Amino acid sequence: MTQAEIKLCSLLLQEHFGEIVEKIGVHLIRTGSQPLRVIAHDTGTSLDQVKKALCVLIQHNLVIYQVHKRGVVEYEAQCSRVLRMLRYPRYIYTAKTLYSDTGELIVEELLLNGKMTMSAVVKKVADRLTETMEDGKTMDYSEVSNTFVRLADTHFVQRCPWVPVTENSDPGPPPPAPILVISEKDMYLVPKLSLIGKGKRRRSSDEDAAGEPKAKRPKHGTDNKEPIPDDGIYWQANLDRFHQHFRDQAIVSAVANRMDQTSSEIVRTMLRMSEITTPSTAPFTQPLSSNEIFRSLPVGYNISKQVLDQYLTLLADDPLEFVGKSGDSGGGMYVINLHKALGSLATATLESVVQERFGSRCARIFRLVLQKKHLEQKQVEDFAMIPAKEAKDMLYKMLSENFISLQEIPKTPDHAPSRTFYLYTVNILSAARMLLHRCYKSIANLIERRQFETKENKRLLEKSQRVEAIIASMQATGAEDAQLQEIEEMITAPERQQLETLKRNVNKLDASEIQVDETIFLLESYIESTMKRQ
Repeated sequence: MTQAEIKLCSLLLQEHFGEIVEKIGVHLIRTGSQPLRVIAHDTGTSLDQVKKALCVLIQHNLVIYQVHKRGVVEYEAQCSRVLRMLRYPRYIYTAKTLYSDTGELIVEELLLNGKMTMSAVVKKVADRLTETMEDGKTMDYSEVSNTFVRLADTHFVQRCPWVPVTENSDPGPPPPAPILVISEKDMYLVPKLSLIGKGKRRRSSDEDAAGEPKAKRPKHGTDNKEPIPDDGIYWQANLDRFHQHFRDQAIVSAVANRMDQTSSEIVRTMLRMSEITTPSTAPFTQPLSSNEIFRSLPVGYNISKQVLDQYLTLLADDPLEFVGKSGDSGGGMYVINLHKALGSLATATLESVVQERFGSRCARIFRLVLQKKHLEQKQVEDFAMIPAKEAKDMLYKMLSENFISLQEIPKTPDHAPSRTFYLYTVNILSAARMLLHRCYKSIANLIERRQFETKENKRLLEKSQRVEAIIASMQATGAEDAQLQEIEEMITAPERQQLETLKRNVNKLDASEIQVDETIFLLESYIESTMKRQ
């Protein structure tokens, strides 16, 4: 766990959950698994606050617990899961793209609340969608429920583990912590619910004012409330499935850039056919026959079987080896080499960074060393056709930044420099790790800058929000344009300009965070895939 990752986790926890949760979370990330009383003692926080903070972290899957032999419960932070909070906007946008506004709100609710029952999600989303509709229109529970089922069928949401119900009542003391289990076949099993109803709008302030205060209203029927049909069956967003989708999109985009749109559509079809059957960590997809691929091509792609076979052969013969041939039955069996694809994407990212930081000549040397594996300095000068002095400067610059490494091969056991070969090489794994570390640093800096910009203009932002609230309430009561104009003029022209500049800067910082996170995702996927193969 590097300092950059700890700092980024700290910023994310503070932004999402506040100071106390951030204090407990960072302490667990730094120290590893610890029991409750030790956490309270080391952080100087009251036991009650530590319990509440741990409840929040466990609810959002950021902390796990385990019972040791002596019955002590220890809590351990999941740093990688904390860093996933960076990707929340991307998960939500993906759900919107695939399953429209309903899917977007379902995933948003699950991410914001950590774990929820299906009935609670459906009701909340239906209410939120009804709020945005025109007067008189409402969102039916059944529509939201259908979208939820589709998300579960495609594994974008999954059940949380639960405490198994034991038949025999054991007279012994209960365990210090519940043991949660779930079987693979139940993970995406949607309970049969008959949710009948429509989304409700919030009561307007006038209706609330007319009635009694909320606290004094009698609570009707709280005792004889019907039991929730899916009580105890909680759901969460399946982030690994989203990552699988992001990886597939990156591979399809890379094929489209290298070849053409038809090739990318064939690869997209292959990935779509094997997205449920292939585990997210597998190095290859399931083998697919040419006939199966032809039948599964989207409607509108009127290419003949012969043309498809030519495209598949072309993809299989490509030096990047994204697609491989695994047999000849069924018109030819083809697989997508996911590990090779991730390796190519990570290498392209490294090349791009070298070009942006050091220029096109350095990028030429970097690509050359990548291609030839091992080269002496003289060979680099000759192959790259760059003068000796410049080539030496560029090589040392990349060596000092850890993009290139130096390998010594001694002719004699004494390692004398005059009798040693010095070969330049690129270790993609270590270069990817170095770049990943820098990306974490960059995102932390971007978040800090955004927080600073917002803090500096806090007074102006609060004034703008007050003015907007006054205008909204006046519009609701049917105020005249002259009155609205007068309220708007409370913000002066220089202040308005300052607000525009702030908005532009914050949007730019937000966009940069998302772009850096895309690079982080590619590098993390490549490193994880490589480590699994070793």
